[in-house]
Amino acid sequence: MRAGRVVTREDLLTDIWGYGWSDSKTLDQHIRRLRRKLETDDSSPRIETIRGVGYRIVE
Repeated sequence: MRAGRVVTREDLLTDIWGYGWSDSKTLDQHIRRLRRKLETDDSSPRIETIRGVGYRIVE
């Protein structure tokens, strides 16, 4: 995943778990865990949610 590029939830689900995977709550849990590990300051998030689209890594 490249910093600044928006990745859709569907792309993440397909790339990680394969076709036909539809449980987005699992993805939410993994994103939450990644945020806890990567983000030390809540005011400047490393993983940005793009509402209705997906996620973006911020440098």
